[in-house]
Amino acid sequence: MSPGSREQTHSPGALAPLVSRPLLLLLLLAASSPHADACIIVPSENGTSVTCHPPAQVPRSLPADTIHLVVEFFNLTQLPAGVLQGVPGLRDLHLSSNRLENLSATLLLQVPRLQVLDLTRNALARLPAGLFRHSANLHTLVLKENWLVALEGSWLQDLGGLEHLDVSGNQLRALPPALLANLTRLRVLDLSANQLDALPTDLLRGPKRLERLHLEGNRLRALGAELLTPQPDLRLLFLGDNELSEVAAGAFRSLRRLDMLDLSNNSLSRVPEGLWASLGQPGRDMEDGFDLSRNPWFCDQALRDLSVWLLANQEKMFSRDDTRCAEPVALRGQSLLAVAQAL
Repeated sequence: MSPGSREQTHSPGALAPLVSRPLLLLLLLAASSPHADACIIVPSENGTSVTCHPPAQVPRSLPADTIHLVVEFFNLTQLPAGVLQGVPGLRDLHLSSNRLENLSATLLLQVPRLQVLDLTRNALARLPAGLFRHSANLHTLVLKENWLVALEGSWLQDLGGLEHLDVSGNQLRALPPALLANLTRLRVLDLSANQLDALPTDLLRGPKRLERLHLEGNRLRALGAELLTPQPDLRLLFLGDNELSEVAAGAFRSLRRLDMLDLSNNSLSRVPEGLWASLGQPGRDMEDGFDLSRNPWFCDQALRDLSVWLLANQEKMFSRDDTRCAEPVALRGQSLLAVAQAL
């Protein structure tokens, strides 16, 4: 990709998850259905998909072969008792955009094959102990935009098959040690848009193959040398919109496949020499780019290490016009890349 085309690319933190094709088709069917007061039921040789939006009624019973269930935008504060009884093959359950305040500990007891649970935009402040006791097949759990102020390791301990965990947009202030200890298959972790000011050093020691880590939109002040060490295969790292003023010299040393790094909109004025040594090298070429914009960079000789790296990787740089010097006064407002060429 050319430098010019990178400048027009959306911020790396704005990447959105893809909507699955089957779900998109179901939504289109619902929108165009002449029977808007009924749920959309689509049978197939693999099983039945049921999609319910208002003004349809929340179903009291479901086809026995239901594998995909969507019950969204009903403002439900609790689920009807036994709503999942009789559908043991259910794989996908989407309950977003309701007002669920609590869940029964036995909600998922009858659906041991469940693979996807989406609880986006509800009012959950906590999860019941044992909710996932029979959910060994669950690989995607979305708790985005709820009212969670804390996470407990016991909630997740039975989710050894989980690959995608999204708890973004909650009110998390701290995380307990060993939170992800049993999530050895986790590939995507989204903790963005919370109120975290620090992370436990062992946070990432459970997962064995994390690929994508979202930490943007928190209050993180420092990135230590140990946090990322257990994840050499991490490919996408989002740290924008925090309060980072310190990054340890060895913070990225273990990363051998990093393709995207977002450090935009932080409080970085200097970074230690050697921080970039493992990034942007042959075989580690950050092909999806990096963003260092909207930081108060102090452009003196101490920035020379970063300058050399910038010049070698400038074609992968996002937001060049917003990556500028804040100090010293004589260079204030000048492009960091232009100053790098003069150092």
